[in-house]
Amino acid sequence: MGHLAERGHVLTSEPGDAEVLVVNTCSFIDPAKQESIDTILEMAEFKKSGVARKLIVAGCMVERYRDQIRQQLPEVDALVGTNELSKIVAVCEGFEPDAKISEPYLYHDLTPRVLATANHFAYIKIAEGCDHPCSFCVIPQYRGKFRSRRFESVIVEATRLFASGVREINLIGQDTTSYGEDLGIKDGLSNLMARLAQIETAREKWIRFLYCYPNRITQKLLDTIAEHAALVKYIDMPLQHASSSVLKRMKRGSHGDFFLKLLERIRATIPGVAIRTSMIVGFPGETDADFEILCDFVKAAELDRLGVFSYSDEDTSASFHLDSKVDGRAIYHRKRKLMALQRRISKARNRTMIGREVDVLIEGPSADTDLLWQARMSTQAPEIDGFCYVNDFAGAPPRRGEIRRMRITEAHDYDLIGTLDARSEGPLPIPAANAFPILAAAR
Repeated sequence: MGHLAERGHVLTSEPGDAEVLVVNTCSFIDPAKQESIDTILEMAEFKKSGVARKLIVAGCMVERYRDQIRQQLPEVDALVGTNELSKIVAVCEGFEPDAKISEPYLYHDLTPRVLATANHFAYIKIAEGCDHPCSFCVIPQYRGKFRSRRFESVIVEATRLFASGVREINLIGQDTTSYGEDLGIKDGLSNLMARLAQIETAREKWIRFLYCYPNRITQKLLDTIAEHAALVKYIDMPLQHASSSVLKRMKRGSHGDFFLKLLERIRATIPGVAIRTSMIVGFPGETDADFEILCDFVKAAELDRLGVFSYSDEDTSASFHLDSKVDGRAIYHRKRKLMALQRRISKARNRTMIGREVDVLIEGPSADTDLLWQARMSTQAPEIDGFCYVNDFAGAPPRRGEIRRMRITEAHDYDLIGTLDARSEGPLPIPAANAFPILAAAR
């Protein structure tokens, strides 16, 4: 989008208005592939009913199924792989791009960019690719080996984002905790987080990182998060399972007791920290006993946030060739049982919040009703965690992108409800003019 906008093309979220349609795809698991295919076919209809003259498919699905897309989806006019993003302008304008295979792609601070999120939060990718051998994962096959962005490149981009009015930055990568290792930087992520926290901003800022690998969490990283107020007290650490035998087959190693001790150390170092993880149920060889070990772990861990995924048997993953596959019905019931268990834990933890006052970032009016405003605590990551809903306020009305004090009055399974006090941040600062290459998306 940044390359196209820089070239002068006008972006639209309405497919019926577009002359060129671009579908950015995922092929990580079967549901993602199906969603990608459904979207491609849906967009293809606009070549018949709208003004669209060209349909382009981009992203991971191109890397994995390039030939099949060409053969089975004649509606598609061009393909752009994950390492070919700089070719998007030529493809959209009808030119034949250089056929030479591109170097592994990784954007930087001079790469033009359009914010696809709301203006008050943004993502920064600090690394691409992964070197871990997890047997269920196909990402390294399409994203390549792990590679970090330059330290100052991340700082420059973050500084521009904050200057443009962004209040919250979320650092992402397939393995953020390995940041800097390939560049010879020791304690890369903790040093980066500390430097980001020192960026001067007119208003309070939030900085978090996502997707940390459990055996890469150092004491220095935890101490850094605890030390700086701008660093969100939030750890997103996909554990995938708690049974040592399942983790061994996943080629991740470790076991539930180690994870419990790690959680204890995290909570001791960072008071008030919220911990999120994800688990896979139905991995080949997962027995009823393994699943019970997982359930016992979730009960003991009392995690703030938990996502549960059904195992997806991808034909290019190492786990595809494992024996003792779990049938779909068992996977379905295990997922439901684990989520029901976590729902009770989440609701109990949320109930302890009633009566407390917390800072929340105002997201805007609720998408469900005009009677509520939507907000998030710093311990609720955008787009994956629950919300705080504002049903009343004192003083000035809420404003999108403002951080206000909220008193929690109700607790639900994953969401909280409360009222804002009268304290307001006052007039919001005017964002820096034309903070190129960060181009403000229309909102």
